[in-house]
Amino acid sequence: MLSIRQICILTGLGLAFWVVATLSIRWSAGIIADPVRGAIMFAVTLPVGWLSVRLTQRAAGLAADQLLAGVALAGALAMLVDGAVLHWAPQVYGPSELVVRLGSAWLLWGYGVSFAFALFMSRPAITPRR
Repeated sequence: MLSIRQICILTGLGLAFWVVATLSIRWSAGIIADPVRGAIMFAVTLPVGWLSVRLTQRAAGLAADQLLAGVALAGALAMLVDGAVLHWAPQVYGPSELVVRLGSAWLLWGYGVSFAFALFMSRPAITPRR
């Protein structure tokens, strides 16, 4: 179970992650629209996803059994904001529909990467059977 303090920290992190991701899309519209550089951006998301999970764990003081719930809470808040803004104000993400569409794909990829890392990192250590 997450404490009220942890929930508040995770809420702030979720909103901060949304701002960072939105600015990343907006400031790198040319990269996202380019097939090669866009693929590199997807690849760079792997270590960034791992880092965001570690940051979330440290900032909120999450134990291993709280990690998945904590990352899910922060991610869910960011996704809720993404969904609303993409529907009602997509221009926040970029100057064209192409950038918004490809940026949205990158957002989904980033959430998936982060959730996968959290799932892997929260599992109990495997111990050999005797």
